Amino acid sequence: MDFTLSEELLAMKETLRDFIAAEVEPYAMQIEEEDEVPEEILEKSRKLGLFGLSVPEVYGGMGLSMLGKCALFEELGATINGYTTILGAHNGIGSVGLVEFGSEEQKRRYLPKMASGEWIGAFALTEPQAGSNAAALKTTAVRKGDRYVLQGQKIYITNAPYAHVFTVMAMTDATRGAKGITSFIVERDFPGFSVGSVEKKMGLHGSHTAQLYFEDLEVPIENVLGAEGEGYVNALKILANGRAGLAARCLGSCQYLLERSLQYALEREQFGHPIFEQQIIQHYLADMATEIETLRWMMYRVAWMTDAGKNVVKEAAMLKLYGSEVYNRVADKAVQIHGGIGYIADYPIERFYRDARITRIYEGTSEIQKNIIAAQLRKEAERCNSGAR
Repeated sequence: MDFTLSEELLAMKETLRDFIAAEVEPYAMQIEEEDEVPEEILEKSRKLGLFGLSVPEVYGGMGLSMLGKCALFEELGATINGYTTILGAHNGIGSVGLVEFGSEEQKRRYLPKMASGEWIGAFALTEPQAGSNAAALKTTAVRKGDRYVLQGQKIYITNAPYAHVFTVMAMTDATRGAKGITSFIVERDFPGFSVGSVEKKMGLHGSHTAQLYFEDLEVPIENVLGAEGEGYVNALKILANGRAGLAARCLGSCQYLLERSLQYALEREQFGHPIFEQQIIQHYLADMATEIETLRWMMYRVAWMTDAGKNVVKEAAMLKLYGSEVYNRVADKAVQIHGGIGYIADYPIERFYRDARITRIYEGTSEIQKNIIAAQLRKEAERCNSGAR
């Protein structure tokens, strides 16, 4: 395994780091208070190519490998998480399905506009009665001639208020359970499609989440993504692919918190000495640094495995589980090291602490990741017992 980043990718990381410092961070408090990312930041992000990380070059994107995307997502994680969630959802679960399973015609129609950021992508799986149990979908899709008619609703859909292209999971044959789910490419201007009000959230300010409603929504047959009945499998692959990117953003946030905490510990004095000299503070920082380094190696290994075409269902679940849990532990220690100032909304530590909490829930809860890991371990044990390797 070789995780060495190319000179080109290192230059891209530096360019992105400079862009964040100059164009995003100065607006962090404004975004947090107004719950809105200024359009000028999104437009500059488009010009920098940040909406085309996953899209192949032939369709106007950067066509980065998973390793490359993770390297840039790590940089994005070090700034306001609401902004990075817009980009993360678009480049991850919002577009990966089209890249991986789309027909040539579908790719030509959608990917160039998604690469430029003209059209933003979103992924619609979760429903009021189908969250962790994704196979319990109630949204239906009935074939009528050359189109499908969708009925139902989705909840907690990231990018919903401004996305134009949605990867939607719907049940085409309830008698087949998970094998009866099909994925569709849905445009927001299709008749029968509507978006609910924006949810008010604990964190991720600037990233908007809303419900989707389908009332006699007609989707052309050519907008089936993959084959009928493959939606559940597609969803699992899309989510597994996106988990490395999410972990990379968690890593970037953790690194930011460690650096701020170390700086504060060296500068803040109590009892006549920097608090860094207190052994408990040193232990907090050592724990943070150790877990961050472990997460970094896990992330790059899963990215490398993905690029090598290996099955990463178990490893991606482990990475998502560990990355989100580490982010929460690091954020908690960062608040503790900063003391009272870490709890004040005028400083970024408090914001990262709130933003961290959702990472243990969205794109598969920590508990679901453990279920996935255990299921894969069982399969491996059964293969070993049968003599297969």
